[in-house]
Amino acid sequence: MYINIQVRPHPVFERHGDNIYCEIPISYPEATLGADIKIPTLEGEMEYTIPEGTPTGKQFTVRGKGIPSTSNSKNRGDLVFKVVVEVPKNLNEEQKAALRKYAELCGQTNTKQRESIFNKKKKG
Repeated sequence: MYINIQVRPHPVFERHGDNIYCEIPISYPEATLGADIKIPTLEGEMEYTIPEGTPTGKQFTVRGKGIPSTSNSKNRGDLVFKVVVEVPKNLNEEQKAALRKYAELCGQTNTKQRESIFNKKKKG
């Protein structure tokens, strides 16, 4: 007798061993200023504090919120989530003006990664 078991993909999480992974979209203000956001877990939602200045692609780990271990029932895997900063679309004129003012106030002071790319290009 053969038994074939297939696990359907979860709509939110991807599993690797006992750990689960997902992406969480956050807004530009949440990434810039920091925020308390809700993240999904296998048991429901929980609050998580995103620190100020979080870049897109940053991963966070919540220990013990993954899959229960099959080898040791007391242990659980982790929940690892990556934040993706959503870029707003279809801004109204007031929002565009506010962003232009923000860009003007910042000047080139907040573009360290961009500056380092061009500095490397000049050295190379």
